[in-house]
Amino acid sequence: MLGIVATESQSWKGEPPYANDSPFSAKYRAQCFCGAVAFEVRADPVDSKICHCVQCRSLHGAPFQWAVLFEKSDVRFVRGIEDLHFYHAESQTSGHRLPCRLSCRRCRSPVADEGRRMFMAFGPLFDFGFPPRVPPAFEPTCHIFYGARVIDFDDGRPKYLGHKGSSALWKQGAGGPR
Repeated sequence: MLGIVATESQSWKGEPPYANDSPFSAKYRAQCFCGAVAFEVRADPVDSKICHCVQCRSLHGAPFQWAVLFEKSDVRFVRGIEDLHFYHAESQTSGHRLPCRLSCRRCRSPVADEGRRMFMAFGPLFDFGFPPRVPPAFEPTCHIFYGARVIDFDDGRPKYLGHKGSSALWKQGAGGPR
């Protein structure tokens, strides 16, 4: 059944990014729109991408999403774990089942995608000051699922038809139906 929450273990609450007992010095801070959910990151991103897949576009209500990847051990929630909603897209069910999407139960802001080892946060949630000054480490390195795009980008970044490193590069004029 769609949307039914199965009885699940709460063991995830004792693992990063939900619990982190090691010394932690925050380098970056992020929060959802209403501020109920907040997390910190202590390292630069492993990678940063712009994703054009249908799932990301639908779940964000936007033509693409800006994904910033971190090791889960470099992330910790500082507020709002009880306000998180977990969604497992493959089974279309709620609950903490990896990989899953996290959003705020209050304002419904998408917060991140959690994988088995990685935490994929969304760039716009980070506090880069005003006016925002995005650190170079957060600059997207490429576009992924570019064949599914709804708008074109002429930014000089590599454009992959699927995931970076495991799919072909998009070639100008070979974009297919849009």
